[in-house]
Amino acid sequence: MVHFFILLAAFITDWIVGDPRSIPHPVVYMGKCISFLEKLIRKSVNEPARKTAGILLPVLLVGGSYALTALLLKGLMLIHPWLAWLAAVWLISTTIATKSLADAGLEIYRLLKEEKIEEARKSLSMVVGRDTEFLPEPEIARATIETVAENIVDAIVSPLFYAAIGGAPLAMAYRAANTLDSIVGYKDERFINLGWASARFDDVVNYIPARLSAVMVVLVSGVLRLDWKRCLYVILRDARLHPSPNSGFTEAGVAGALGIQLGGLNYYRGVASHRAKLGDVTRPIRMEDIRETVTIMRLVSVFFLFLCLLGIVAGLLVFSFI
Repeated sequence: MVHFFILLAAFITDWIVGDPRSIPHPVVYMGKCISFLEKLIRKSVNEPARKTAGILLPVLLVGGSYALTALLLKGLMLIHPWLAWLAAVWLISTTIATKSLADAGLEIYRLLKEEKIEEARKSLSMVVGRDTEFLPEPEIARATIETVAENIVDAIVSPLFYAAIGGAPLAMAYRAANTLDSIVGYKDERFINLGWASARFDDVVNYIPARLSAVMVVLVSGVLRLDWKRCLYVILRDARLHPSPNSGFTEAGVAGALGIQLGGLNYYRGVASHRAKLGDVTRPIRMEDIRETVTIMRLVSVFFLFLCLLGIVAGLLVFSFI
């Protein structure tokens, strides 16, 4: 039952505390390791061989994150079990980002409501990769909704899923995989060879959580009295149109539930990128849709936590009879 309470405590810790800037975050150190490994590979391996060398990134960082976390917890357990349990709670909480995601979305909503559009663009630029300098209010709202919806998988469901299965070591390994993809998984000239393995690995580890997330979004839409039928229909119709094999499930679900259309034209470093449109235009996107999306995200996190805890209890019961 210790695993049950560790996961619950980690979720509550993230919900209340989030990611304080005063406390070093493991992702920062992962980023430094990625930068070091990237420079080392570029210095040691010529371009044609970097596609093969790219496999080393997920092997070393994901495997290393799992091993280091497991060794740390084992060492702390030898000192005192409570030290290991508290460390596991903190480490798992750093892989979840319910509070940070909600705070970012609601901050942009607040700035739009106060008609501080320049500040809203600046806040948006901190959480998305697209150009935000000249975005009008509806496009700021769309970008915010898309990033909150997409990160339901990466920042909530996937880390909870892997923490429930393998505790802090597997949750940290997942966060390493996701961090790798966000840094080197881009399909541009710089990372086309070096980052392909990281991008594919991230697709694989998010495959099941993305589809579980879609089910959660449909369920939550019904609870919130949104259009859950359209939510399900749009997921089935549009989710696979997204360039990511996983992100489209929650984005399409949110679009269907709210009766809006996501996707369309974005600019990245001045270059136009046409994304598939998800959902139907039943009305224009409003700033209030940001708040609705955050509510969906929060409720999905609670429902999925309950599912994970139920899974842990069921697993304990099964093993007790074996």
